[in-house]
Amino acid sequence: MKTEITFEDFLKVDIRTGTIIEVHDFPKARKPAYQIRIDFGALGVRKTSAQITDLYTKEDLLNTQVTAVINFKPRQIANFMSECLILGIYNSDGKVIILKTSQGTKNGEQVR
Repeated sequence: MKTEITFEDFLKVDIRTGTIIEVHDFPKARKPAYQIRIDFGALGVRKTSAQITDLYTKEDLLNTQVTAVINFKPRQIANFMSECLILGIYNSDGKVIILKTSQGTKNGEQVR
């Protein structure tokens, strides 16, 4: 388990739902990854890089609604600026399974 945090610490993390609108291969990444654009509704479109090529094709991801942290500082990954982080779980094989809502939501809705 990681270090215990307070509820106030948790409230600093801005987790929202968004829909993947573009997916491209990312050949300059050190590990296989995609470059992804996600529509967060009124919050706009943000870019991210995700190492999820083992379980998902580009076609699988397109129009999929995901949950993501949107208030990280942008991070340079190779020649690409990542602006959010798609949430996922590492399975027992070390592959990432993305977290999704059980029902569709409006893009940009906040996880609480």
